This record gives sequence, structure tokens and C-alpha cells, in this order.
Amino acid sequence: MRRWTSEDINRHFYRTMLTIALPIIIQHLISIGLNMVDTVMIGRLGENELAAIGIANRIYFMFAIFCFGFYSGASVFVSQYWGVKDIGNIRKIFGIEITGGLIISSVFTMLLLIFPYQIMGIFINDPIVIAHGVDYLRIVSLIFMFTSLSFAISFNSRSIRMIKVPTIINVIAIALNTFLNYCLIYGNFGMPMLGIKGAALATFIARLLEFVLLSAYVYKDRSHPLAGTVTELFSWEKSMLKKVFKTSFPVFINEVLWVTGTSVYYIAYGLIGAEAVAVVQVSFTISDFFQSLFFGIGGACAVMIGNELGRNEIQNAYTYALRFIKITFVFSILISILMYLIRIPIIGFYDFKESTNLMLSRALIVSAIFLAPKMQSYMIIVGILRSGGDTRFCMVTDSIFVWLIGIPLAFISVLVFKWPIYLVLAAVFVEEVFKFAVIYSRVLSKKWLNNLIS
Repeated sequence: MRRWTSEDINRHFYRTMLTIALPIIIQHLISIGLNMVDTVMIGRLGENELAAIGIANRIYFMFAIFCFGFYSGASVFVSQYWGVKDIGNIRKIFGIEITGGLIISSVFTMLLLIFPYQIMGIFINDPIVIAHGVDYLRIVSLIFMFTSLSFAISFNSRSIRMIKVPTIINVIAIALNTFLNYCLIYGNFGMPMLGIKGAALATFIARLLEFVLLSAYVYKDRSHPLAGTVTELFSWEKSMLKKVFKTSFPVFINEVLWVTGTSVYYIAYGLIGAEAVAVVQVSFTISDFFQSLFFGIGGACAVMIGNELGRNEIQNAYTYALRFIKITFVFSILISILMYLIRIPIIGFYDFKESTNLMLSRALIVSAIFLAPKMQSYMIIVGILRSGGDTRFCMVTDSIFVWLIGIPLAFISVLVFKWPIYLVLAAVFVEEVFKFAVIYSRVLSKKWLNNLIS
């Protein structure tokens, strides 16, 4: 087995990290930046409309996380197979992901078309907010199947280090979405003024275009690692399906429990009122913008460690893990400070009441304080432990901290102490501190360092 010098590791590490992370960071920055613009546009319709979009997007986020959970577990194999350039098995894994994604999206679409009022009613009891949310979901849910396929292509493009073109396509789709929002929400450029339905229609058109462009990109050259025939994609053996399921299922359940748990938080926020939901929607959008750096670094971490484990370079994988943790710590402190300093100018873009602006400012301070442990937890679970197939530990740990600590603290804060929204958020974020301590010790134990394909 080849032994690398410290200089070799440094050179390969930073070059590879930047190659993978930068496109993801740019993609997230543009995506979330334009999402902030969208939030401003919706916010000018009113707090009820913004609250409705916030809840509807939460439901969409649940769908996306269900897909992410399945793809995340399966892509561990793609990363390791790419380490040894096994294209045939990469295409089989991709076919398994397509099948799972279509099942997930079909279930979500049917539920949202049949029970939209009941689903919105879980999160808030305001009939006006519910009606706006239903208008949005009935249109957006129709594109879920195509969106699941786009997710699969984009996700696996990271694992095989071919992310440049998918990133450009994603940015084009997001920019089109924002432009169409401007046209269809307010009736600009001769288009009809559709309000919240216009926002949904804009999303539908943009997501459909994204799927068409991604598919054309993959299949324009049959040598592309994902460009399999029907036979190549769906001829996986029972043993492979069982192996993928064994690793993916805990990740899927992990993400289902996590996103369901964090969605239960929204029920607690909804008990405070529409203003609180609007504050959470905006503060999370702004926080996500600042966290884009970590999404990129986390994506690079997962791919790089997976590639090393696939080549059986166990010590390199462990060295990479410790280095990613240090990088995350340094950047999280710097970005927390930046987030605190520029929160007021950002809030000025929103047309809220003075009391709402005050709550939003305090919510952003809370988010800045807890950014470091939150991003460390993300890096370790998504970037490090899952790369070695340590998915069951991640599932159990994540679920315990969300359901046994975070959710009880959220409802106690709202129902017993009657705290304002920013203090409720602080109570919820406390679980990230304790979770980091547990999962960091798991990294040091080295129990997660597994080659899954040998």
C-alpha cells in the first residue's frame, strides 16, 4: 500500500478540495442568494403569504431530504467505485438511485394532491396561510418526479468529480426561477399577475428545464459515467441491492427522522403565530447563505474520503477527516462574526414591521452563536462518518438528539415558558453542542473507516 508524505497529502488535499468544493459553494451561494430575493418578493405580498411559502417550502424540503437521505447512502458506493474507476457498477448504483427517487417523489406528489389542506394544517391553523400554501403546493408537487431525477444526476456528479456543468445548469435554472417570479408574482413584462401561484409556476418551469438540460448533458456523450443504457442502469444483482440497502437505509431513516423532527419544530413555531414563522423562514434563508461554504466543503469531504477508502488508503482518509474538522472550525468562527456584523443591513431589505425586524435581528444573532457546533456536526455526519458507511451510528445519534432533546425543548419553550421566537431557536440549537461532542469522539475512535466495495 502506497504511503504518502506530508507534502503529498497537503498538495493533493487542497487542490482536490477546491476542485470539488468551489462549484458547490458557488451553486449554493447563487441558489440561496436568489432565494433571498424570492423571499423579499413574496414578503412584499404580506406576512401571511411569506408564512405560507415558508411552510410549503418546508414540505418541499422534506421531500428533498428524503431523496438526499437515499442518495447520500448510495453515493458512498459511487465515490468508492470511482476511486477504482469501476464505471459498470457506478451505473448500476445510479439505476438503484433513480428507482428509489421515483418512488419517493410519487408518494409525495400523491399525498400533496389528495391531502393538501390537511398537510398544511399540521403546521399552522391560520386558514388564510393554509389556503395560500395549498395554492403553491398543488402546482409545485407536479414537478417532484423530474426534480428527484435532477437531484440524482447532480448528487452523483459530485461523487465522480464532474460537477462543473451540472452546477452551471443549476444556476441557470435558479436564475430563471427568480426572473419568472418577478414576472409572474407581480405581472411584469406583460405576464399575468398571479401572486403566490406565480411563484409556484415559476418553480415548475425552472425545475423542468433543469431536468431536460441535465439529461441532455449526461447523454450527449455515452462515455459519461452516468450515461447508462436501460440494461446497464437496471441490471443490478440482488446482492448489490442488498449491500446498498444495508448502507442507505439507515441514512434514509436518519434523514426522515431528522427532517420530520425539524418540521415538528415548525409546529412549535406556528403556535407562536404567522410572524414567528415568517421570522424563522427569513432567518434560515439568511443563515443558509452564510453556510454555503460548509455545504461545499462537506461535499468535498464526502467525496475525497470516499475515494481514499475505495482505494484502501485508510490513513489518508483519517488524516483528511481531522483536517476537514479543523478547517470547519476556523471558517465557522469567522463566518459567525461576519453574520453578526452585517445582519442589520440585510434585514433592511425586508418590508416588515419594526417588531418583526427586531425578532429577526435577534434570531440571526442566535444563529451566529450556534453556527460552529452546527456546521461541525454537519461536516462529521455527512462528510466523514457516512463516507465510511457508519450510517447506523449517525442515524441513532441524530435521531436521539433531535427527538429527545431538541423537540421537547422547543415545545417547553413555547407552551410552558412562552418565550419569543429567538429564544425558542436558542433552546432548539442547544442539541447541536452536545451532539458534536458525541460524534467527534466517534471520529477519533476510527470505527467508521470502512472499505465497502472490497
